[in-house]
Amino acid sequence: MRTPGARLSFRERFLSACARRPVDRLPVWMMRQAGRCLPEYNRMRERFSFLEMVRNPELAEEVTLQPIRRFGFDAAILFSDILVVSEALGQSYEYCERRGIRMAFPIRSGRDVGRLSEGGFSKRTAYVRQALRGVRKALGNQRALLGFAGSPWTLAAFMISGGSRIEKPRILHFVKNQGEVFENLMEILTRAVTVHLKSQLEAGADAVQIFDSLAGLCPRGRYQDLSGRWIGRIVRRLPRRKPVIVFVRGYREGMRCLGGWKTAVIGVDHTRSLFRTARALPRTALQGNLDPAVLLCEPEAVRMKTRRIARYGELRPGFIFNLGHGVPPNASLENIAAVVETVRSVCPFRG
Repeated sequence: MRTPGARLSFRERFLSACARRPVDRLPVWMMRQAGRCLPEYNRMRERFSFLEMVRNPELAEEVTLQPIRRFGFDAAILFSDILVVSEALGQSYEYCERRGIRMAFPIRSGRDVGRLSEGGFSKRTAYVRQALRGVRKALGNQRALLGFAGSPWTLAAFMISGGSRIEKPRILHFVKNQGEVFENLMEILTRAVTVHLKSQLEAGADAVQIFDSLAGLCPRGRYQDLSGRWIGRIVRRLPRRKPVIVFVRGYREGMRCLGGWKTAVIGVDHTRSLFRTARALPRTALQGNLDPAVLLCEPEAVRMKTRRIARYGELRPGFIFNLGHGVPPNASLENIAAVVETVRSVCPFRG
């Protein structure tokens, strides 16, 4: 048992914050911390495509570790992609720099859903587990390691739209006019995401994050029905001893269904107030929520805005500093370093 005030390892600090236990300082990591803003990543992109790096365990391991070496974050998140789930089910995709994501076919009917297959799913995602095991070995016990997956609703939006050009009217028309087919698709995705997350935990991840990045597409009053209930099923089926973070972007309604998931941590996007969210979820750890656009400002403004959010950690236990969405590709490396330095200067809640 550690004595009060003892220095924690990066991994212990992150996991203590997830469990709402006192920490010696605030843990910090960033969504999309691995990738486009790093010169070492861009040098790799000159040799390999995005999907080559996702599918090659050694390359994915290297990209995952790059921001840890440069910034010393408390947690690493595996370099991967949410659409590996869709691909392993039978809907492959390609990534083009200018056109974005293009799925091999869009989901338009029950016949298209019938082209998906859960058989062999684990075998087709084995490269993800291999990459995780490599990163776990490299990190040892010093830093936390996160796996992740997209929420069923977010995955369905890509799959129905046929790529990254998300067509909200088409998605909602599909939900309204093909309700049974939509339910079948969501059942398949819920099972697949659950298997995917469980396997990542078994491969060495300390925690997993569910990205509900397209939650804002849900019409008012429909979030729980279209997305929340499926996330709840996944969370309930995952091992309770491992933290689950749920990041919900663009959600504008009350917090009741978020609290109903009984998840360890709620990720708060930059459009929501941390303090209002905390009042609604007093027994849940929070993660967030610096506006990513701040990383494009002058360093002094970055420090000021970071300090304002980090001070939330002075008020109650259970806070992980992060952005309210992913690191922009043109983010200043100096500003990322300033965020990390500033967060670590704030004295956290100690009980």
